[in-house]
Amino acid sequence: MSLNIQGIVNSVKEELAPQFEEKLRSYLVQQDREWLIEQIIRLTLDSLYIKKKDIKAIKEQKYLERLSRIERLKDIALDRKKLDDFLKKHEKRDRNQLIEAGYLINNPPEKGTDLITEKYRSNQGNELLILAKDVLFALLFGDESNHVKFTRIEQELLTLTVPRFKSESLNFMKATTEISGLGTWQDPDSVSNDSRADNIILQVEYGEIEGELIGDGIVTSLSLINNLEINEQILYARMINVEQSTLIT
Repeated sequence: MSLNIQGIVNSVKEELAPQFEEKLRSYLVQQDREWLIEQIIRLTLDSLYIKKKDIKAIKEQKYLERLSRIERLKDIALDRKKLDDFLKKHEKRDRNQLIEAGYLINNPPEKGTDLITEKYRSNQGNELLILAKDVLFALLFGDESNHVKFTRIEQELLTLTVPRFKSESLNFMKATTEISGLGTWQDPDSVSNDSRADNIILQVEYGEIEGELIGDGIVTSLSLINNLEINEQILYARMINVEQSTLIT
């Protein structure tokens, strides 16, 4: 049976591992004990330091992205009229339409498989994805401080289920409750069975307006985000009126 290059490399590694371990052990035995302790401490601290630097860089990046989003929201100045325009333009868009209109390019991954990365989106596709995320953020968290103007009359709860490895696509969803959960759905075509998959359940309260346009906007935004990036066959989302929910004791 023929091997690919990775298989050959792995095979050689397995063969050489015992020899390498033996030579390394015999070399280290001859070294000064204090020097060995110093090297182990240095390696450990270096690893922790690098990890802390990475975490700090990620936090700074998220902070800058949040500032950029807030500035864009101020430019959008989302209100009922602009939300209605957004819905009329994008409510019916599906994956095929996004491909035909040139938002998705280069044969994006089949639905239910990998994330759709930037190389599968045109410039206008990237712009539409940013807009969809901005609108979703505004609908869930926006207020007059970022020029979002809605008369919210009741509290709703959005529950959204996303595969853990794709959840970074929604990392801008602040003030959410995250719950781990295993998938139960099985794809009849066996492309993307969700059974026992590692999922994250996101929950966030938001204010609804008369006519439930906020809910319609959330669904439309999530549909665009799914078709342009998350790429699930079914993205589970549920919205309920908080005042009508019941606690059972």
